[in-house]
Amino acid sequence: MWLNRLKDSKLLLRSSMFGLAITLSGCGIIDKHVEWETVEPETYPVLKAVGYAPISSQNGESDSMKLIMAMKASKLDAYRELTEQVYGQKIEGSQSLSRLVVDSETMRASVEGIIRGAEVIKTYPVGEDTYVTELSLDMQRVYDIYLSTAKPRRVKDVKYY
Repeated sequence: MWLNRLKDSKLLLRSSMFGLAITLSGCGIIDKHVEWETVEPETYPVLKAVGYAPISSQNGESDSMKLIMAMKASKLDAYRELTEQVYGQKIEGSQSLSRLVVDSETMRASVEGIIRGAEVIKTYPVGEDTYVTELSLDMQRVYDIYLSTAKPRRVKDVKYY
């Protein structure tokens, strides 16, 4: 008789543990619905850059070809300056010593990035040998271009079921 009670209590204990395990594992699964909203900055700066290029140093067979090449070079220089403002500039330097005396020292700067949405404000010659290009980059326009390709968002609301 006591043997039957022991078997019943073991069966009751096992079934209780099984029920508890199923109940607790069900608490780990939570259904939820996440609602997102886009995030927009409060202000948008307008970046400006100026590029310069010498006319006489350009490759070309005639003065008009050199002028056209200087126009292109000054525009590229202005884009380089905008890229520096947006992405920053990478500086690499090295120095070597010989008997605790500086033997050689080098420094190199580079910039890399993609600029979209820049607008040429002005392009004009200065003096007789320099060409200038002024660019403007409205970050509102950049943000609109960004929204067309990616959707920045944050959690607006979460509902648990």
